[in-house]
Amino acid sequence: FWKILQALWPQHPLPPAGPEGYADRCTWLLDRGLGLWDVYQSCEREGSLDTSIRNARLNDFAALRARCPRLAAIAHNGGESFRHAAAVRASLGQGDGAAIASLRLPSTSPANASWSLDRKLQAWGETLAAFGLITN
Repeated sequence: FWKILQALWPQHPLPPAGPEGYADRCTWLLDRGLGLWDVYQSCEREGSLDTSIRNARLNDFAALRARCPRLAAIAHNGGESFRHAAAVRASLGQGDGAAIASLRLPSTSPANASWSLDRKLQAWGETLAAFGLITN
């Protein structure tokens, strides 16, 4: 995820990785007009595979919209997140006629080996460009 976004905004150095740099990285995203919000408020998972997720509880997207009234789109990072797109739209009070775009992007996870880094960069770049967050 971070590697792809740094490649799309190379003129803006990414803050250091690790727990101590996470808040700075989130600010870095917000400074570029992009927020980060996990589809799950909580879940149980052993390992890093999405197929291991158990007892998942969706995040409160209505609260997100209240905090971010200019929210224009929700870009799901992969299929597991996008699987909940209809529930996210419903929590935003939009049903199937969503005013906020709901987009499925290819997972940035290394487990998504069927997509090359260049192909992921292209898909993410086209989406961010469509919302004016980068220029191609």
